[in-house]
Amino acid sequence: MKYLKYCFVFLFVMLIIGFTLISQKSETLNVKKTFDYNVYALPIPKQMDFCGESVPLELLDIRERIDRELLVNTYWQSNGLLMFKRAHKFFPIIEPILTSYEIPNDFKYLALIESGLQNVESPAGAKGFWQIMKPTGKEYGLEINSNVDERNNLVLSTKVACKYLLKAKNVLGTWTLAAASYNAGVGGISKELKRQSVNNYYDLLLGQETGRYIFRILAIKEILNNPFEYGFNFKEEDLYKYPETYKVTVDSAITDLVKFSNGFNINYKQLKIYNPWLREGFLNNKSGKKYTFELPYVNSEKFKN
Repeated sequence: MKYLKYCFVFLFVMLIIGFTLISQKSETLNVKKTFDYNVYALPIPKQMDFCGESVPLELLDIRERIDRELLVNTYWQSNGLLMFKRAHKFFPIIEPILTSYEIPNDFKYLALIESGLQNVESPAGAKGFWQIMKPTGKEYGLEINSNVDERNNLVLSTKVACKYLLKAKNVLGTWTLAAASYNAGVGGISKELKRQSVNNYYDLLLGQETGRYIFRILAIKEILNNPFEYGFNFKEEDLYKYPETYKVTVDSAITDLVKFSNGFNINYKQLKIYNPWLREGFLNNKSGKKYTFELPYVNSEKFKN
């Protein structure tokens, strides 16, 4: 019995040594990934701007408000990584349109905070990447009905957002106020500027949502431009990519979009992914309007979905 007792002790010690060596080897080979789940206070950047317009970080309340948004967006890690992934996919589509309208590049972050770069619908009925309300969309020429909703067309809705922002900038005088008006309306911002006898966003006392609006944009801009400083670690291949597509113009009705899709060697799901403005399984087109369909290449493994 005494001999067996020593044997068990010996085996136990050898198992401990074995597990220790395996663990050390795994760490050496980078097999075991380690993550730092500690929470840290974040330093406030020394300078920040929106569209070249300086943020008065010397003001205590401004520093606290940007601190809040930096913390919220840094430590909501899953959402943060999705922001990087989607931005890599969709910013290359948005940026040239902003440039063509002479809209500052920083407005791409407005689309990101509005929708997370998804075709979502708000409780108030705003839709698309730019969260455009139905009356606004129609005012700027978008087709919106039970058959088609062009608020979900990224290119067309970005152009509408540009037109709105140019008009808002012309009325309000600064890009920062124009951005705030995207949330509260040009009339709402103008009314508050007059009522409070101030002339810039950072001196306004606003409601919770509009009061956070610019700071959310600033925080997202800061984090997306300095990912590793805020603890976001990824490789190029981790990010989403927009696949290569081509365009087809149609000026007649389509009675069956499933058959239409099959004619281009894709399925209905693929058609709707690249053309989310389609709302039904057919296209009425009673007016003979020209619609541009975006279709994915499917002739090689590289472009398969």
